[in-house]
Amino acid sequence: MGAGLKLTCTDCGTVNRVPADKLGAGPKCGTCGARLVPGKPAEIDFQTLQKCVKGDDLPIVVDFWAAWCGPCRMMGPQFAEAAQAMAPGVRFAKVDTQSNPDATVRYDIRGIPLLILFHKGREVARLTGARPAADIIAFVRNHVGETA
Repeated sequence: MGAGLKLTCTDCGTVNRVPADKLGAGPKCGTCGARLVPGKPAEIDFQTLQKCVKGDDLPIVVDFWAAWCGPCRMMGPQFAEAAQAMAPGVRFAKVDTQSNPDATVRYDIRGIPLLILFHKGREVARLTGARPAADIIAFVRNHVGETA
């Protein structure tokens, strides 16, 4: 059994410990049963984002977006494609800035869509504007290496 990784469930907010060598097996939350690394972006709120950023051992790429934003909606499928390509080594999440204004203030978001990569409790990098999946994957790999 490999080393344990801490992952916050994006559905219920519970912190789980998962053996690193079992990430590809589709681990589930011990509390609610949701997949911890689903291979698709999770819709999360500001509180869950804070837990993931502070405690998780895997990198997480967060798309700050809003439903009224045309470029945000256009990038959605590309973001989902990148999430699928990079699972299980990287998690992807979406935070609606309209519903979570605290996130906008906390991360000084001045325009959307905005991707922020978090790893080991800190912000690693930002990428602005709508991007194709290949650019998103390259962005992550440039900053945290070949994790997928």
